[in-house]
Amino acid sequence: MCSIRRSSSAPVCRRRFAVADRALYRLASVVTALVASCFLLFLAAPVGQLVSAAGARGLAELGSDPELRDALALTAVTATIATVAGVVGGTPIAYLIARYAFRGRALLAAVLDLPLLIPHPVAGIALLLALGRQSPIGNALLAAGFRISGSRAGIICAMLFVSAPLYLSAAREAFARVDPRYEAVARTLGDPAWRAFRRVTLPLATRGLVAAAVVMWARAVSEFGAIVVLTYNPKVVSVLSYDRFTSYGLPEALPVAAVLVLLALVPLTILRALRYERGAGDF
Repeated sequence: MCSIRRSSSAPVCRRRFAVADRALYRLASVVTALVASCFLLFLAAPVGQLVSAAGARGLAELGSDPELRDALALTAVTATIATVAGVVGGTPIAYLIARYAFRGRALLAAVLDLPLLIPHPVAGIALLLALGRQSPIGNALLAAGFRISGSRAGIICAMLFVSAPLYLSAAREAFARVDPRYEAVARTLGDPAWRAFRRVTLPLATRGLVAAAVVMWARAVSEFGAIVVLTYNPKVVSVLSYDRFTSYGLPEALPVAAVLVLLALVPLTILRALRYERGAGDF
């Protein structure tokens, strides 16, 4: 071994170790690149194949298929309403969890994240149990003229339930990245807590909140499992794709599925492009 040889052989040993390290580094680089390429192909190939196979046909059918147009409009409108409801209702909760330490905070955060772990058909069953016609809340709403199951309101509730945890999680991180000392300075200058939040914290966290809202909207657009249990009709794009697949087969479902992918992909692409351009300009 090199460690027990005379000191005159030390440079030779160091060169051998350097050569071995370079060879190991090259091997690790090749293996890492191969694994990363396979992983990227696994994620991108199905979506790319779907869009290339039926994307143009799906866009063309928007002009000749009124059912697809109605489903697309319904999906966009209900996802937007669900996102607005999530932002209005979730922002104060996210700020509370990010800023204040209180007993039960970890439990509250876990409960808010729980819909991410529930299978979405199970989420739809839970919503049906809580808001269906046989439930006290659903019965009271029905008596007041509001029907949840089998209505557009049911679609919004399903979208909100499964996508709001994404907004809450990202909004908590956005608020946590804002240094609380900025708020403290505003308070020492005479601003009450609400004004300090509105004038200091909210502007600094806006980019993160907008990104969280876009992700929530895209997730709401793609929801299927909870919606199909709570509200099969009227049909959103995901339910329409499933309905045509089961009724007419894969060829008829492909254009609808491709339109759904494009609908979810466009805002995410724009958001990522804006974020990367902003990051490049900061340096």
